[in-house]
Amino acid sequence: MKNETRILKQTYAPSPDISSVFRINLRSLMIRFKRNSSLSAVSVLLGTFLLLIAGALLVYNLQSDFEALHLDRVNSAWGLSFLILTTVLFFFYGSVFVYNLYHHFTYKPIESVTDELLPTCTVIVPAYNEGKLVWNTLISLAASDYPKHKLELFAIDDGSNDDTWYWMQQAKLRLGDRLSIYQQPKNRGKRQALHRGFEMGTGEIFVTVDSDSIVKVDTLRNLVSPFIINKECGAVAGNVHVLNNQKAIIPKMLNVSFVMSFEFMRSAESSLGSVLCTPGAAAAYRKSAVLACLPEWINQTFMGNPSDIGEDRAMTNMILKQGSQVLFQSNALVLTNVPEEYTGLYKMFIRWGRSNVRENIMMAKYVFKNFRKGPKFGTRLLFLNQSLKIIMAIPFLLFMVFLIVTHPVLLISSTLLGILILSSFPALFYAKRYSVRESFWAYSYSIFYTFSLFWILPYALFTANKSGWLTRGLSQKK
Repeated sequence: MKNETRILKQTYAPSPDISSVFRINLRSLMIRFKRNSSLSAVSVLLGTFLLLIAGALLVYNLQSDFEALHLDRVNSAWGLSFLILTTVLFFFYGSVFVYNLYHHFTYKPIESVTDELLPTCTVIVPAYNEGKLVWNTLISLAASDYPKHKLELFAIDDGSNDDTWYWMQQAKLRLGDRLSIYQQPKNRGKRQALHRGFEMGTGEIFVTVDSDSIVKVDTLRNLVSPFIINKECGAVAGNVHVLNNQKAIIPKMLNVSFVMSFEFMRSAESSLGSVLCTPGAAAAYRKSAVLACLPEWINQTFMGNPSDIGEDRAMTNMILKQGSQVLFQSNALVLTNVPEEYTGLYKMFIRWGRSNVRENIMMAKYVFKNFRKGPKFGTRLLFLNQSLKIIMAIPFLLFMVFLIVTHPVLLISSTLLGILILSSFPALFYAKRYSVRESFWAYSYSIFYTFSLFWILPYALFTANKSGWLTRGLSQKK
C-alpha cells in the first residue's frame, strides 16, 4: 500500500521543475501585462498631444474663419450679447482663480499636536459590498499612531450581500476589543449607517472613512489636530489620492485631478475657513457640531424625497451654516479606490453633481446672511463661483450644440487649444509636487472630460430630485 501511495504521488504530484516553470511563466505574464499597460498609457498620452497640437495648428490656419465668425457675432444682437456674457464670465473666473491662487499660497497645514493634547476620537467605517477592501481599511486604521486608549473604531455593514461581514469579523478577530462591528438588518444607505455610528460614538471627534480607503500612519492625528488649535473649527477634510492609479487609465487621470481638487482648491478654501465639501474618504467632525445638526441631516429631503446621496456635502454645509470653520489638512493623506471604467465614473460624477445642485440651493439660504463671525466675502465668492458653473451649464451646452452643427471644425480646434493652455496649470502643479511623467495625464483628463463627460452637470441639474448611489452592484471598485 505504501508503495502504491508513493507511485501515485510520483505520478500526479507536480514536480519541482514544473512548479518552477509555472512561477516563471506567471512572472513573465505579469511582466507582459505591465508592458501592455505601459504601452496603452504611452499610446493615450501620445494621442493626447497629437490632438492638442493638431488643434493648435488648425486654429492658426483658420484665423480668417475665426475672424469672420467673430464679426458675425458682433454684428448680431444675440451674438453680441453672448460675447459680452462670455467676456464677463471670463474675467470673473479669472479673478476667482487669482484669488484662490493667492489663498493657496497663504495656506499651511496644521502640524500634529502631542499625544497628551489629542482628543478622544471615534472612527466610523460604513461598508456596503466592499469585500476584503474593508479589511484593508480597518487594518490601516488600527495601525495609526493615534493613542490607542483615545481611539474608538466602529465598522458598520450596511446590509451587504457579499462577504463584507466576513471580512469585518476577520478584522475583529485580529484587532479584538479595539474594533466594534455592527450589521444593519438590511441595506438602508450610507447616511443611515453613519447615523448609527454618530449615535453610538463617545469620542470628542468623529472621523468617517470610506471602506475602500487606506490611511497613512499619521493621517488620523493630522486630521484631528486642527480641532485643538482652532476652537472655531467644526470639520476637517482629508487629502484624497487615488489608490488604484496604476491599474487603469481612468485612475491615472483622476489622480492628477484629485491632487488639483484637494491640494490646490481645498487649500484655498481652507485659508478662507470654508471648505465646501469634506470627502467621504476621510473627514473629521467636532461631535458637538454633528449633534447640533444630526436630526436635520438624517431627515433631510429634497423636493419631498429623502436625501440618500451627498451626505458628506450636506454635513459640511450644515456645519458651515452653524458659523463654524471647515478646514483642509494636506498632511492627512488617504488613498481611495476610484472607478476604472467609464460606466462607474459617470455614475459617480452624476451623484456628485446632483449633490452639488442640492447643497448650493441650501447654501443660498444662508450664505448672504450673517451666518459667521468675521469675514464672509471668501465664502460667498466660492458659492457664486460654483453656482455660476451650475447655472451656465445648460446655456453653454446649447451653444456648444449650435456650434457643432454650424462650425464643427472651429469649435473642436478652439476647444483643443483651450485645453492645451488651461491644462498646463494643473500639469505644472502636479509636476512640481509629485511627478513630471504623471503630470501629463492632466491633458488627457481634460480631453476625456470635455468630450465624454460634458453632459454630466446639465443632466444632474435636470435630475437633481433623483436619489440612489448608482454605483452599487458595480464591480469596478473591486
